[in-house]
Amino acid sequence: MFQALIIDDEKPVRIAISKLGNWAKYRIRQPLTEVENGRDGLRVMYELHPDLVFVDMQMPVMNGVQFLQKASREFPDSAFIVISGYDNFDYLQNAIRCGASDYLLKPVVESDLNNAVENALKKLYPGLDFSDSAAPAPDLSPDAIADGIRDTIDREYSRNINIQDFSDKYFFSREYLSRIFKARYDCGIYEYLLKVRMERARELLTDPANQIQDVAKRVGYADSNYFSKAFKTYYDVTPTEFRRSGS
Repeated sequence: MFQALIIDDEKPVRIAISKLGNWAKYRIRQPLTEVENGRDGLRVMYELHPDLVFVDMQMPVMNGVQFLQKASREFPDSAFIVISGYDNFDYLQNAIRCGASDYLLKPVVESDLNNAVENALKKLYPGLDFSDSAAPAPDLSPDAIADGIRDTIDREYSRNINIQDFSDKYFFSREYLSRIFKARYDCGIYEYLLKVRMERARELLTDPANQIQDVAKRVGYADSNYFSKAFKTYYDVTPTEFRRSGS
């Protein structure tokens, strides 16, 4: 599920946004609502890496423009929606220039808020289906998601696996999934996929009845030449040399 953060120095506004959002429909966890300024907002973003951030323009310590200037550079995979009490063209222009996907006025209107949420998420993740029939992803822990990715690779290494497949399944960014997988298994997703494929290929090549081109297909390579190059890079010998050595 997605993670959202609300940054505003007015508690009633934070509460209003948290109540008006159709979070279940958009597969968003109940937003974090305790952040009152941009500086604390950045600190929380480093910890949570939220997909969606609501931010006020006028706040103490660090205002919305200052926050957006930093956050949009450091978190390019997050979407920012400005919630402002000022119908001011300069504010709007600054917000858009700093990477905001939408600019809503207080008091927040429920339909406008949810339209902005849907548009922001679709820009981040094209192809998402938010119809009533779309089933939300289970609220899994990072370790459980990493385990699920590993299990999928172990079972389906022979097909064309892409990190975007997992992003579409779990509704998290590719960068976030790569990070939690590496934290769990001390290697990247593609690195683990290569390991599984190469170890299986080595096993298959020990049987002389298995042609090299067939082994390539069985471990996910449509091009046997590309497979041979990958095998040599991994084991420092070609599949043919591996067979000749009797390893």
